[in-house]
Amino acid sequence: MTIQQNRLSDPAVRAFVAAVNSHDRDAFLSLLTPDATMADDGSDRDLTEWIDREIFSSNGHMDVENESNDGRALVAQYRNDTWGEMRTRWQFDVDEDGRISRFETGQA
Repeated sequence: MTIQQNRLSDPAVRAFVAAVNSHDRDAFLSLLTPDATMADDGSDRDLTEWIDREIFSSNGHMDVENESNDGRALVAQYRNDTWGEMRTRWQFDVDEDGRISRFETGQA
């Protein structure tokens, strides 16, 4: 069972999922603070390099299964052309302006 992206609770997270699924890199980057950071499986990564490799050059797509923490924590089936499909967790820090300052992902 998946949650339709337009029903996700947090507006920044909803826009993040929409940008990933529509492969809109510019919209994705506009959601982030200028100093945004990210981690994958507990290790900090270079954000620009990671999103290009794991999302935009490999046709990344998220099907959200559930959300918690007021919509700032997700469990999703994530797939891309490199790794196929896997169950993943996502955690977002959103600043007072509604922009994402950090996200963390990894296998669920």
